[in-house]
Amino acid sequence: MPTRENIIKNLEVIFVPGVMRSPVKMNLVREVNIADNKVSVVLASAALNEDVQLWISNKIKEQLRNLPDIKEITVEYIDAKPSEVNRISNVIAVMSGKGGVGKSLVTALTAIALRRKGYEVGILDADITGPSIPKMFGITGHPGGSETAILPVTSKSGIEIMSINLLLPNEDEAVIWRGPLIAKTIMQFWGDVLWGNLDYLIVDLPPGTADAPLTVMQSLPVSGVIIVFTPQDLTAMIVRKAVNMTRQMNKPVLGIVENMSYLYVPEIKRKIELFGKSRGEEMARTTGAPLLGQLPIDPELAKLCDEGNIELYNTEVVGKLEESILQALKTS
Repeated sequence: MPTRENIIKNLEVIFVPGVMRSPVKMNLVREVNIADNKVSVVLASAALNEDVQLWISNKIKEQLRNLPDIKEITVEYIDAKPSEVNRISNVIAVMSGKGGVGKSLVTALTAIALRRKGYEVGILDADITGPSIPKMFGITGHPGGSETAILPVTSKSGIEIMSINLLLPNEDEAVIWRGPLIAKTIMQFWGDVLWGNLDYLIVDLPPGTADAPLTVMQSLPVSGVIIVFTPQDLTAMIVRKAVNMTRQMNKPVLGIVENMSYLYVPEIKRKIELFGKSRGEEMARTTGAPLLGQLPIDPELAKLCDEGNIELYNTEVVGKLEESILQALKTS
């Protein structure tokens, strides 16, 4: 007779439609019982409509029939909310004191870097009125789910993504909402989305220190915060505001990232600081937080973002950012 471990291993090759992750990685498996040549698998029904449940049941039966000494296979579902199923080890918030500094870019690159290391990663796009994450990843499809819960959309490399843009009939439609409704939506993205088992959930915050960042800091189990800035005169004051808010909320600052730090011109092998002298080291000293990376202005990166292919971007700079973030997580 097969063991429970054998059953679980076989369930790992079945993918939930729309998410392309197994019921095991989605943490849907509640029980596996083996007795008298019979196997019973009990799954949580969170975010799975009846058609998806039937499809998964049939796939499980097909897969387990290949195992020896099994005469009967049953698949049952029990009611469960996503909040009862989700197991998220680390929540990392990415914030900035002002808009236009590349916060969403750093969110995307952080998720990609962690995914390349083999971690299970998701992105919660909390920038409700200015979402850009789906565009960067080339995602246009709508999330699946049931009447009570939502399935995230999975990127090409396997990053789970939830954004308000994925729910709108048209991605150009403006979201004209007041603070309470924005905060409620963020909490629904946290509690009503079936994230499953994740090593890291990266939260892309809107700029500033108002309602949405406050909601995330107060309501989500944030493991650490990455703060993004650019080398401009107002940077010091704005970064200090973001750092002060983070520490007042008793959340650790994992580090800071300077975006648009320079433009590298390969023909003359020179770095040109278009927005003034880099202030990365200065900001690190001022805030007492490590400098995780300095990202250049890279036309190739901009092109990939516009094309929805940011996951193809792979440079030495990204590798260094990846190493710095992992080190910061270990020491936080």
